[in-house]
Amino acid sequence: MESKDIVRRVWAELEPELAGLGFDLIEVEFGRHGSSSLLRLFIDRPEGVTLDDCSAASRVASALLDRSDPISAEYMLEVSSPGFERPLRRVKDFEKFVGEAVKVKTSTAVEGRKKFSGRLTGISDGMIAIESDGETYRIHLENVKQANLDR
Repeated sequence: MESKDIVRRVWAELEPELAGLGFDLIEVEFGRHGSSSLLRLFIDRPEGVTLDDCSAASRVASALLDRSDPISAEYMLEVSSPGFERPLRRVKDFEKFVGEAVKVKTSTAVEGRKKFSGRLTGISDGMIAIESDGETYRIHLENVKQANLDR
């Protein structure tokens, strides 16, 4: 199974369970880390994430993943907070951080550019608006390769 398929499956399995514990699953990453594989989960809560929160989420995720076994190879599981450069993936992430400074990389160029740093000014109809270098750029969510807060 490809990494992106593993990420989708893990996300679908873990998001409702973690939500039941009061955590928002922000990002799932899976890939090589040195000589082994690493599954990294980023969680958040309105009041922030503590080390105890990460431990609790790790125990729940580990038990669920042991049962469903979506990853055939041996891997390490890491759970952490999204940090200052929190990733933005879903519509609700972009809606929550309108007005904030962001960095966005696109898959295909928008007006000759693939990298944008500026203020997220809005989101509607599947398009985000970023004010960067005195211009406003509209980028379709499907074209967003990576987006993060820029704090």
